[in-house]
Formats: sequence, C-alpha cells, structure tokens
Amino acid sequence: MKRIVDFMKRNYKIILLVTILSAVLWSFVPSKKAEDPEKDKLLLELLTFVLDKGHYDPIAFDDAFSVAAYKEYLNSLDPSKRFFIQSDLDEFSKYEKQIDDMVLNKDLTFFEITHTRLMQRMKESRKIYKDILDKPFNFATNEKFNVDYEKQPFAKNERELKDRWRKQLKLSVLSSITDKQKLEEDKKKNDASYQVKSFESIEKESRENTLKSLNDYFDFIEDELDRSDWFSIYINALVERFDPHTFYFSPDNKEKFDISMSGTFEGIGARLQKKTEGVEVSELISGGPAWRGKELEAGDMILKVAQGADEPLDIAGMRLDDVVKKIKGPKGTEVRLTVKKVDGTIKVVSIIRDEVETEETFARSAVIEKDGKKFGIIYLPKFYIKFENKDNRDAYKDVAKEVAYLKEQNVEGIVVDLRGNGGGSLETVVKMTGLFIDEGPVVQIKSSGRRKEVLYDTDKGVQWDGPLVVMVDNFSASASEIFAAAIQDYKRGIVIGSKHTYGKGTVQNVIDLNQFVRGNSLGDLGALKTTTQKFYRIDGGSTQLKGVLSDIVLPDRFRYLDMGERDATNAMPWDKIDPAKYVPVSNGFETIIAKSNSRIATNDNFKLIDENAKWIFERKDDNDFDLNLEAFKAKMKDSDEKAKKFKAISEFNNQLQFSWLPYENELFEKDALSKEKRERWHEEMQKDIYVDEAFNVLADLKTSGKENKVAEVKKKKK
Repeated sequence: MKRIVDFMKRNYKIILLVTILSAVLWSFVPSKKAEDPEKDKLLLELLTFVLDKGHYDPIAFDDAFSVAAYKEYLNSLDPSKRFFIQSDLDEFSKYEKQIDDMVLNKDLTFFEITHTRLMQRMKESRKIYKDILDKPFNFATNEKFNVDYEKQPFAKNERELKDRWRKQLKLSVLSSITDKQKLEEDKKKNDASYQVKSFESIEKESRENTLKSLNDYFDFIEDELDRSDWFSIYINALVERFDPHTFYFSPDNKEKFDISMSGTFEGIGARLQKKTEGVEVSELISGGPAWRGKELEAGDMILKVAQGADEPLDIAGMRLDDVVKKIKGPKGTEVRLTVKKVDGTIKVVSIIRDEVETEETFARSAVIEKDGKKFGIIYLPKFYIKFENKDNRDAYKDVAKEVAYLKEQNVEGIVVDLRGNGGGSLETVVKMTGLFIDEGPVVQIKSSGRRKEVLYDTDKGVQWDGPLVVMVDNFSASASEIFAAAIQDYKRGIVIGSKHTYGKGTVQNVIDLNQFVRGNSLGDLGALKTTTQKFYRIDGGSTQLKGVLSDIVLPDRFRYLDMGERDATNAMPWDKIDPAKYVPVSNGFETIIAKSNSRIATNDNFKLIDENAKWIFERKDDNDFDLNLEAFKAKMKDSDEKAKKFKAISEFNNQLQFSWLPYENELFEKDALSKEKRERWHEEMQKDIYVDEAFNVLADLKTSGKENKVAEVKKKKK
C-alpha cells in the first residue's frame, strides 16, 4: 500500500526553489499537443529535475541505480514470473546498466521493448491456461509447488513456463476443491437428506471457476489498462530507488490520493499494501464495513475477490491498484474476500460495501476504574489537521479537550494509545507534546545541506503532569514516533508496546508537476511525493530505521518478524546529530519497568502470545504446497489444529469496565452509529491484554508517587 504518513506544507522554501529553477524547463515544452511518448519524455525530464533539486538526499543516476531499477521494474511487471522467459531476460539484460543514461536522454527504448513483449506474453498466456484448464488434474501424483516467487528464477523456456502455469493452476483448483468439499460437508451436517456433490463435479466446477477468474482478469488488463498505466509502473521503479516514500502519482492516482486525504469513498474501509506473496490488509478504517463486520483484520492476506454471488477471482500477480478496484464498489453491494489469516488458516469474509469516511480518525477517550483508582485512555489514530483551514479541528485541539474532560472525571493517570498511528501533521505533534511537558524542544528537523532547526513547545503551561503511559506498536510511525521519543527523552512517561516502532524518520511533500510547465498542451502530468527532510529526537538520534524502542516490551504476533522501515532495501540510513538542550523532568522509571517485566514474564496469556509469534515466525518461509489432494488436506488440517491452540488469545477478557464521558451522552442519543462505534471500541479494549498491562503500569506510577516527582521538577524549572 502506498500510504502517506507525513504530509507537510510548511516546507515552502524547497518547493519555491524547485519552482524557480524549473523555469529552465519551459523551453523544452512542445507548443502543440503531442503523442503520449512526448508526454512520457517530459515526465522523465521533470521527475529527474525535481528529484535532483528537491529530494533530501538525491542519489546518482549511475550503473548501480540502473541495476536496482531494472530488477524492481521487471519484478513489478511480472511478480509471479508467469509471463517472461529466459530468452526475454537475455534480450532485456543489455539495458540493465543503461537505464540511467536512457532516463537522462529521455530514451524510451527499454520501456517500449518490455511493454511490447509483456503484451505479447500475456496474449500467449491465454492459450496456455485455457489448454491446461480444459481437462481434469491428476491429484494423486506427488508433486509440490513453491509460491515464493521472489526467489524463483524466470522459466528457462516455454515448456518450463507452461509447467509453472500448470502447477499454479493446479494449486488454485486444489484450494477451491477443498473449500467446496468443506461446504458440502457442512450442508450434509445441517440436512441429512442433502446429496453431496461428487468429487468429479466439484473438480470440474473448480476448474471452470478458475478459468472464469483468469478470463475476467485478462479482460480487465486489456480493457482498463492503457500504455500510461504501464509507464507509471516504469516511472515508479525509477523514483522509488531514492527511498520507499518517494512515489509518482499519475493523474488518476493523484485524484484518489486527494480523496483519501480528506473525502469519502464507497468500499469496505480497509487499507491494503502489496507484499511479495500477495495483497495484505494493513489497517481497518474505524467505522467502516470491514471494521463493523469484525471478521477481517490487519495482517490478513487477500487471495481471491468475488462480487456478490459470482465466482471468486484469484488475484495472484495482480497489481495493487487493480485489486483495490475489484474490492471497491457501490454502497449496498457485496464483496467476498478469500483471505489467509496470520495463523495460516483460510477464510471467506463477506462484506457489504458502504460509504467510508476516510477522516474517521478523530481522538476519543474513555474512563475505567481499576482497583479503586480511576484512569483515562485517549486513542489517537493519526495526527490530523486541516491545512487549508486551521480553525477546524485537529489532533492537538481534540486531545487537549479530551485531557480536560478526563481531568473533570478526576482520573489519576492517562494512557495515550498511538498503536497503528501512521503519523500526520508535524505541527500538531509538537503542540500535543506540549500538553504533557513544559516549554522546551520537541523535535529537530534537518533539510538537505542546511543547519538543523529545532521545533519547540513554547507554551509554559502543562495540561497534564500526572502519570502517563504511551502505547505504541510496529505500525506507529512518523509523528507518533516523534511524540513517543519526546516523552521518553524527557522521562515524562513510560513507552509500552512492541519492541520498536515503524522507523520512519523522514518527511515528504507532494509536488504537483503541472506547476513547472507553462502552456502545457499534453494534459495532466500528475504529482510526485518526495522526501524533503529528516527529523531527529531531541537527544540527537534519528528514528529512521531504528524507530523508538519501548521501555516495556509486550509480546505480539509480529515479535520475531522484520517489520517497518528496516524491511525496505532502499530505506534511508540511521544517523545522529547534536542533541538539543533539554532537561528531563524525572529520574526515570526503572522500578516500575522491572515490576511490569516481572508481570509479563509470569502471565500465561503473554506466554501464549509469544508462543504464537514463534509459530508464525517458523512458518514464514513455509512456501511449499503439496499438489496431492490428500497431502494438501492433511497439511491444512494440521495447521487448523495447531491454530486452535491459540484461540484463547482472542477469548481474553480483562474484565475492565469502560465508560464514555458525560458530554457524549447527548451526542449518542442523536447519533446511533457514533454510539455503536464507541461501544465497539470499549468491547475491543475489554479483550485487549495490552491495555490491561498499560493500566497496571499507570497504577504502579500512581502508587510510587512518580507524578509528584514530575511536578516538583517542573516547579524548580519555573
């Protein structure tokens, strides 16, 4: 998923610099409308210019760049390696170290050759899969198929390519057969008179369904994708060499991006990202259909998509944009997703599409009573702000209100939950940090070739100086990391959660490419999102790659997997600058941390979570599938049996009672959906062992009198 986690409009100097220098390009713009190749050449020229002048750390267009772009581009064109063969690669390879020169010379030869060949191979593939699916498979033979396409070489010849297609299709049909057989068994259990379909009938039906799915997919490719779509893939293979967050938006995708930032759409309310093995659900949008359905969750891998009662479409090898188009749809219509859960089990999830508010990300709070003490929790999904109109609500203003409401309820400690918070406005996170610390530095910013800039909280007031816990996870990124790092550096509170946060220490700007062209007759040129700055903790260390290390580490399902920025091969490096001048507000929390670690080590639920994480890690490289029916079913049954052991994790209940704030009663009387969302949130927190431990830590902080030490230090400063 290409998702913007830090969108800044404060960096006008860099944009202005690029705008002024772009005047040199005006003389190259054709005076009349040209064919697409001319537009493509202009795009290459614009992009290389903007990246060279505007990127934080522009890389050289050299042979190393060419080799990396070459590999990424071919992988993007044929991720499952079912189109190109070795003779194609032999022909393409002569361009492997020439791409840099071709880009600078606006030479489209490599793109034209690969695009033409791909269209040819796709046409040939239609005959291949139709011939294979025309007759039954033999599921008694013992053979395997490995789905780790990244490690597979391209097929040596057409014969080997056809055999790869055969195995891919056999696995797809085999999966469908086992699903249908299970459905038949369930029908028989519910109705003893039901006549179960024969294996031959189910096998034939599964082949026909697979054929229809492939026909639909190839029809979609031919009917809905044009040359410009494929050229966008080529461009992004180039610009993404700079860093994982630099990305070109075609005009259509720029429009979608604008909607995702501030509008609504009709769909299921899930954010997706492309992985080597398929399309993964990275986040559910609160209040959306998928969120309300409770069956889909972050980490699920989508395998197939079906429209209503239609047969599911296998999305293996499909582009992320294409998958999104299949999942989105009109309000009230049904989409059925076949997903592989994190534990390896397969499940079909039915969702009725609805209107989704992309900005349903506002702060909310709740009150709980634990062991005679009253605590508050504030959940913040992102650091939102309306740049065009700063009088509108933003994360800082809303969190300030929630803190005030919680103080009215006489809470003795506050948890700020930033789990899954991908970032947002730098301005709001600086101000929000100031709610919990006295005036002082919050974050340091550095632009390319310039002296650092320190951003301060200038408000001498402290809205909350009591016990504070900040919750994070692997997906807490950017602005979330700034907040957690500042609280940690000031020793103002305890950071609790995953071993480390995401590790995104960079800032991006979205630059409209049309602003650089005067008298453009070639049409909309789209936009470029590019990295313009890096930010640093006040202790001088970057959050890039390393993220923020939690003071208290809680076991989670991803504990042993590489997650976040460090998993990207082209991520910018970690570095360090001089620290800012600041004074910690306490002496630290060693005793509290040790007490929590002791609880975690002896907690059976945390032990089970850790065991589950190890099991998931052990299975991550298990990409071999039996193509023998009995062996396949035996392995699936074994996985399902092992997964049952970890069912207790989802059945946990902390027995805490959450209540909303008095001011919300009137709102919920008028808005049933808002009340439903709030009740759903409370239900989720009751099943959340991490929230339970966060409140245990708050209770320890209160008992230890740590909030008094914070207040005393602050008085001395004043």
